[in-house]
Amino acid sequence: MKPSSVIPAPRAFQTVERLRVNIEKTIRGKTEVVDKIIVALLAGGHVLIEDLPGLGKTTLAYCLARSIDCSFSRIQFTSDMLPSDIIGVSIYDEKEREFVFKRGPIFANIVLADEINRTTPKTQSSLLEVMGRAKISVDGQTYTVPPPFMVIATQNPVDYEGTFPLPESQMDRFLMRMEMGYPELKYELEILQSADLHYDHLDADPVVTRQEVVELQGYAREVYLEDTVADYIVRLARATREEASFRSGVSPRGTLALKVAAQARALAHGRAFILPEDVADMVLPVFSHRLLPRKTLADPMEERRSVEGILIRLMETVPQPS
Repeated sequence: MKPSSVIPAPRAFQTVERLRVNIEKTIRGKTEVVDKIIVALLAGGHVLIEDLPGLGKTTLAYCLARSIDCSFSRIQFTSDMLPSDIIGVSIYDEKEREFVFKRGPIFANIVLADEINRTTPKTQSSLLEVMGRAKISVDGQTYTVPPPFMVIATQNPVDYEGTFPLPESQMDRFLMRMEMGYPELKYELEILQSADLHYDHLDADPVVTRQEVVELQGYAREVYLEDTVADYIVRLARATREEASFRSGVSPRGTLALKVAAQARALAHGRAFILPEDVADMVLPVFSHRLLPRKTLADPMEERRSVEGILIRLMETVPQPS
């Protein structure tokens, strides 16, 4: 397979740049975070944001949805929530004399699953099919969610009282995991001086159409993967499987996720081919939540740092192709 001449890489870069600039009008000083969320969007993947409350997770999801002229839905997960509260339910229509499916909040382009670990495993599992196939099966009928479709889930990595940790099968549905982090001093001053902090009142106008996003996602899948770079991806995955500090290594699904993320990053940078740096930049956000240290730590944030530290060390042992 050769680099595709039909991918308008320069135009794709200009589109991504419009999107990035528009989001950064609100999400100030977080260029790396914005870049990752855009890469996940182009890759058609889902994102798990683990961080403390009040750092802008909801605002980021809302800005992304508004910037691409897409529908947005926020689901506040609680312990008493049922799968039907998310997916929808069939209700008998007296007039039509038949059951009619009433769609739930999952039928949106950008879905914010707020505090996803506060709901029960049964409700969490109701997201597995839609996150994996963008389809939902209810009462023998299959419904397709509208493209583009992206779930941005959040959870607090510190407060674990009354929570239900996501199982590995659920974690594996997320393309990447990331964190917001505290803003720098000058950006926090700008936030403080803003007229209104509520995301419903943000001034974020669409700068990219829904159709443009769908086209970019199609282009991302066609970004050229050279054989030596493919070998680099596989060697990175195999290094995690041979690492004694991990309970188990990254699965083939994780290997594919790294490829897809690298393709999306390359396109976001205006290229129709993957460079080793695209792969290296995506290793931590794509691999870290798919790995568990053999030695469990009491502090989840410390455990995450431990996994990332091991990954960084492994990357140094796997040479990049020249």
